[in-house]
Amino acid sequence: MICLPTRLARRLVFSAASTAALVLTLGGAPAFAQGGDDDAVLKLAEPDFTLIALPTSLRLPQFGSAFRVTHRFVRPLECSVCADSLIEDLFGIDNGALIGLEYRVGLVPSGQFTFYRTRERKTIQLSGQYGIMRQGDTPLEVSVLGSVEGTDNFRDEYSGAVGVMLSRMFGEYGAIHVDPMFVGNTNLDQPFVHEDSTFMIGLGARVRVRPTVYLAAEFVPRASGYKPGVNQASFAIEKRSGGHLFQLNFSNSQATTPGSLARGGATNDNWYMGFNISRKFF
Repeated sequence: MICLPTRLARRLVFSAASTAALVLTLGGAPAFAQGGDDDAVLKLAEPDFTLIALPTSLRLPQFGSAFRVTHRFVRPLECSVCADSLIEDLFGIDNGALIGLEYRVGLVPSGQFTFYRTRERKTIQLSGQYGIMRQGDTPLEVSVLGSVEGTDNFRDEYSGAVGVMLSRMFGEYGAIHVDPMFVGNTNLDQPFVHEDSTFMIGLGARVRVRPTVYLAAEFVPRASGYKPGVNQASFAIEKRSGGHLFQLNFSNSQATTPGSLARGGATNDNWYMGFNISRKFF
């Protein structure tokens, strides 16, 4: 049976879908969004479209594309109820994982569309992102994002999100990110709790410690609204090789979408190993 979202969620889904359509169909970008920068050139300070789970403001060149696999093991690193030790379970590899597949494509200059499907609640996420400011013309790189995700293969609960991606790159050495985001219909599990939406602020950083090696971290506090459990936190080490980026990460939740980030993690005592693998095609 398909559960209809609340009136607020319906409005937010419509708003997010409209935002995604708008940012991808803008015929003429403002002058500061079409500077001389070549989006196909590797940006050493910001090599990927996501940090760990948070989006970055990296632009995808028109007609370029990228693919990503997310993998989050379901066994916590410290598990008192598990039959075998962490080593015997090969750091959680024996206990299954939540796997996600993502494909993004640059439809217009500075604009990209993303399809993502994760095993968690069988969620499908559709999102559009558009870069409106470039660092250099302004102090920050700025993008706007509209997203809609639906559980049970986009047939059940729908959660819309709108947000702004703010990035500041420091030469070739790293970047910091601030992603304020509003997500509607985030309360899928507690029907007697009044709050039904979440405003959160994603905070993250990536530092280039070797020519092709990076350290990354992110923290996503929920400022208001529905915020069960604890705020999502992650750290990672990653290796870039040509158009590939391989990331090993550790998080207190298995969140990879705005809706799951808004719901946070159950406890700070449980940490999970995971990885991301991304590949650019341009």
